[in-house]
Amino acid sequence: MPPIINNVSEYIANLPIERKAAIEQLRAVILKNLPDGFEEIICYGMITYVIPHSTYPKGYYCDPKQALPFLSIASQKNFISIYHMGMYANPDLYEWFVSTYPKYSNLKLDMGKSCIRFKKVEAIPFDLIGELASKVTVNDWIATYESTYVK
Repeated sequence: MPPIINNVSEYIANLPIERKAAIEQLRAVILKNLPDGFEEIICYGMITYVIPHSTYPKGYYCDPKQALPFLSIASQKNFISIYHMGMYANPDLYEWFVSTYPKYSNLKLDMGKSCIRFKKVEAIPFDLIGELASKVTVNDWIATYESTYVK
């Protein structure tokens, strides 16, 4: 059973050495580019950027005790993943990312609706991820979330 991780420092300390620098760089580029108002926490065993209850008291509809999730990064067994709920909820943002990706990488994009997977750490397009992180404000995400998920 993996250790219980309570904070970002513990998460990074428990990473395999070959993933540590990439996760640290991903985290740095996200923190540099993410609009004000998001909070960094550990949620679902990943580094996650949320809208805190102080800003959005309703929380996440699946579990209102949790803050509203937006973006997560994780070191999985076979890849590093980035989960971006905004791309899942906003087809225009998804299309922008898919069409922009080839400008940053010659490798095939390995992606689901919100999960981007990188099997090789050297293949992560950090500048593109920074640009993606900058595209949605807290207010944008709340509006998209409420129009998409909240009935």
